[in-house]
Amino acid sequence: MIWFNVIIQGILVGGFYALFACGLSLMFGVMRVINLAHGDLAVVAAYVAVFLTPHAHIPEVWAFVVVAPLFGLVGYVVQRTLIQKSIDRDPFTTLLVTFGLSVIIENLLLEIYSSNGQIVNIGDLIVKSWHPQAIIYISYVSLAVLAAAVLVLALLQIFLSKSGTGRLIRAVADDHEAAQLSGTNYQHIFGIAAAIAFATVALAGIAYGMMSEFAPTSGGINLLFAFETVVIGGIGSLWGTLVGGIALGIAQQFGAHINPEYQVLFGNFLFLIVLAVRPQGLFGKKTALA
Repeated sequence: MIWFNVIIQGILVGGFYALFACGLSLMFGVMRVINLAHGDLAVVAAYVAVFLTPHAHIPEVWAFVVVAPLFGLVGYVVQRTLIQKSIDRDPFTTLLVTFGLSVIIENLLLEIYSSNGQIVNIGDLIVKSWHPQAIIYISYVSLAVLAAAVLVLALLQIFLSKSGTGRLIRAVADDHEAAQLSGTNYQHIFGIAAAIAFATVALAGIAYGMMSEFAPTSGGINLLFAFETVVIGGIGSLWGTLVGGIALGIAQQFGAHINPEYQVLFGNFLFLIVLAVRPQGLFGKKTALA
């Protein structure tokens, strides 16, 4: 029964990883851009939630209603101005640009907020949980984050498969030059994909702020876990991102159960095993987005 609880906790943690990583997977699947500022953007979203919600007169638990659309707009602008120019120059330039953006964000946050930790205040909801058995507990907040991850991934899958814009995103992801020859403005489509990715990372940042304390330097470790999630699940596979996050979460929880110091180590072992046995990931496919 103890191990069953370990698996449950791993699934809950994996839901957060999947939510955090889906924007990273989308940007790489569409634009072949590895956004090294992804984790820092999530931290910014958490700070924006703490700052804006009192002024908007809404509870911090509903911060995503304001922050996610705002980040979607920011994502479109950043892609069309900063990221697109780096894509046009050289694919490797995007690594330098997003790394520089990460450094700038982190240092600005340190200047404004110092290194003191903050939380997205949701009151006593953070300590409430469901206990189906004496040694099994399920946090309502973690369960909500898992549900949000599944919902976001499902909506993204439907959007990419059924809508006209979604099909354009898939076409541009496969071959943006051919899509451009057919009359598609691929840069605009890139901007839409970036807007979606930024909106999802804003959701992940708010979720992170609800579940734990965050600081300006919190983005790095979350970027590492998001990257491992994407690679384990398969780059460009949305449902693979969910499976990869859950697999990583379970591996980490098994390690933590044996020894708290082994939590990250077991996750890294799983990451290396997948790279050695199946480099394309568990659900990696030939198409850019699946």
